[in-house]
Amino acid sequence: MNKPDPQAIASAWMSQLSDPNHWQSWFRMMPDMNAMPGAALLRDAGAAIRPDALEALKNQYIAEFGALWQEFLAGRAPQVKDRRFAADAWTANPVSAFNAAAYLLNAKFLIAMADAVEASPHQKQKIRFAVQQLVDAMSPANFLATNPEAQQKLIETKGESLTKGLANMLADMRRGHISQSDEKAFEVGRNLATTEGQVVYENALFQLLQYKPLTARVRERPLLMVPPCINKYYILDLQPDNSLVRYAVEQGNTVFLVSWRNPDASLAQKGWDDYTEEGVIEAIRVTREISGADQLNTLGFCVGGTLLAAALAVLAARGQQPAASVTLLTTFLDFSDTGVLSVFVDEAQVALREQALGRGGIMPGRDLASTFSSLRPNDLVWNYVQSNYLKGNEPPPFDLLFWNADSTNLPGPMFCWYLRNTYLENNLKEPGKLTVAGEKIDLGAIDAPAFVYSSREDHIVPWQSAFASTAIMNPGRRERNRFVLGASGHIAGVINSPAKKKRSYWINDTPGIGVDGWLAGATEHPGSWWPEWAAFLAQHGGSEVKAPTKLGNATYKPIEPAPGRYVKEKAE
Repeated sequence: MNKPDPQAIASAWMSQLSDPNHWQSWFRMMPDMNAMPGAALLRDAGAAIRPDALEALKNQYIAEFGALWQEFLAGRAPQVKDRRFAADAWTANPVSAFNAAAYLLNAKFLIAMADAVEASPHQKQKIRFAVQQLVDAMSPANFLATNPEAQQKLIETKGESLTKGLANMLADMRRGHISQSDEKAFEVGRNLATTEGQVVYENALFQLLQYKPLTARVRERPLLMVPPCINKYYILDLQPDNSLVRYAVEQGNTVFLVSWRNPDASLAQKGWDDYTEEGVIEAIRVTREISGADQLNTLGFCVGGTLLAAALAVLAARGQQPAASVTLLTTFLDFSDTGVLSVFVDEAQVALREQALGRGGIMPGRDLASTFSSLRPNDLVWNYVQSNYLKGNEPPPFDLLFWNADSTNLPGPMFCWYLRNTYLENNLKEPGKLTVAGEKIDLGAIDAPAFVYSSREDHIVPWQSAFASTAIMNPGRRERNRFVLGASGHIAGVINSPAKKKRSYWINDTPGIGVDGWLAGATEHPGSWWPEWAAFLAQHGGSEVKAPTKLGNATYKPIEPAPGRYVKEKAE
């Protein structure tokens, strides 16, 4: 029998990849791929690479594949530097090691081909995203037939791991999502969202929570927290040792918090104006009435920060300045660079959403969750496919991942307005460009110092985009603004309690400098950024007064204990 020619194998493989018919066959075999951003571009990507660039890639691939093949024939296990293949089972078997190494080589050149496609920057980003999704899905670690760890466990457990894996998969199919945490271990109100307080107001969109003071004296100006409406608020109040809400209360703040309703058909007509007027502005009004304070410290997280800024700009247009300070956590005000999320936003995709939902309807929470999971598929999808289904493991309890799976719907009109006017057209930052709640708004008219926080590895709000808020807020007095950069990502960077003594953060209080100058001159500090924020709140919180002994007031009496009903409602 003739030995296989590695050069012939590599040459044939590269010829396939450069053939548009090859990509079209992939999409016929995997119909779900057709809905992926960049799918239409990817189907024809092979025809959009310059012949000389393709020839260079082909020659490089042939050389590297040949070297890998020679290692395999010599009985040497190739070096595989990827945590998906770090277990001994991959290197103990030469065939498994070769499969992993060949996969990584193929993935490397698929990405290189995507980068070589002649297209606009946005089209290239979408093509690269689609290729990455395909590459991640085809890892040999994702299939029982090519995963030696799963095969080894199958033998060791005499088939029990496969039985458990199938049971896990069927259970997740009933739930409608892949389990990332032991969901039986947590319950909102029992061991999550347990900071003591009361619901002191509610309408169709939100409940307003007021928390019981934990200090004898408090700052006269309360703190109003506006979480994102695309997630449950209790990310800010997970457990006592990692609760930003509890920390703020412990620092002597009277804390109020917006708990958004999980929209159903009754809210299908609600738009951005409603969330601004009936949501944030109403929460500001009630908080001022209960506390008796003219001004509040305010905080917005992610989309909650965008809503908060819009609401304060509406009030500024009406001649009101209720904010003594504004804290923005991982928030977009300038949507010039939205990172990888931009692959989901172009005129065609937004128009389709508007046609389907713009006049009424519900954007399902499961669709939003799938979108965010696709940004980190190896961490948030395939890792759990391998562990839960192929190996039959039960996911361990993890409060943050339990929260991540607790999806929230959005009203279609609100979602469509947000997509078009922020991600697509970037209108929010332009003074007078948008009319919100009947007012032409200018974010620069908000007269309040700003504390802007971002996370260095944030894949949802790139930190440079969050930094841009420091030029939008207080444009003539940028020295009033502070920017703090934390380690880790969009959620883990925010939820970094001082008690954990983890990670670090960077500060640079030189006013009016650009993003590159800020980073070059920033100083790294170990631990949590929360004490920096607590000092900012104290600076703008006014004098100390006796802590209130009752929550609410004569007009706004307690309705039910925190966390309230709204946060427990599940997305359909």
